[in-house]
Amino acid sequence: MSRVFDFSHAIARQPAASVVDGLRAGSGPSPAFYGVQAEHGAYVAALGEAGVVVDVLPPLEAFPDSIFVEDPAFVLAEGAILLRPGAPSRAGEAETLAPALAAHFGTVARLEAGNADGGDVLILPDEVLIGLSARTDRAGAEALARWLESLGRRARIVATPPGMLHFKTACALLDEETVIATPAVAEAGLFDGMDVLRTSEGEEAAANLLRVNDVLLVGESFPRTIERVVNRRHAVRPLAVEQIGRIDAGLSCMSLRW
Repeated sequence: MSRVFDFSHAIARQPAASVVDGLRAGSGPSPAFYGVQAEHGAYVAALGEAGVVVDVLPPLEAFPDSIFVEDPAFVLAEGAILLRPGAPSRAGEAETLAPALAAHFGTVARLEAGNADGGDVLILPDEVLIGLSARTDRAGAEALARWLESLGRRARIVATPPGMLHFKTACALLDEETVIATPAVAEAGLFDGMDVLRTSEGEEAAANLLRVNDVLLVGESFPRTIERVVNRRHAVRPLAVEQIGRIDAGLSCMSLRW
């Protein structure tokens, strides 16, 4: 039986030079373009090593954040949907993904109302959680939930703790029984019946990791959290995330997987 983190295909997009102007909440240093390129290249290679065939799309200079393809669309084995990103500067990104999605999915739906980012959607074995955030509003979450339910998936709308860009900034699936989460999300009681592993203090960004088949892609700069995950007998592939972290991103953001 297939698991929700079993993937054979993915879509990614090369970073544009404009990525250095990507959206971010903080005022720290900008990323270096060649640094983002290197991290993205290593990420795509890691997906391939995990058994995934990756379609890498060309860069889009007009959209600095277009490297983060997970936000303007959402995919499952059953179908794909173009979303409506909550950031105005990303409003045109969804349509740029339409041809790539149409090449793999017979029908590509479009979100019918509101705003929703894929970074707010966490697939669990028995349900799909949609987090309300600054980028995903109630109307968008409800429209996405209706689409998921039309595919036979159970959807539940939850609140993202204050200060989080996206729901998956702060949580991820480790295995069929376990999620990893920041203390704020762990204490919110969102994962009934599941084991919750907390990130180490000061390593909250480690929660944005990615399970791909039998490997966990984890930011290499979070050694204590990596140790906790390894102690759970998971295979870990550490990856550099220092540059993409400067534009509030993590490992789940850079691909669409099914």
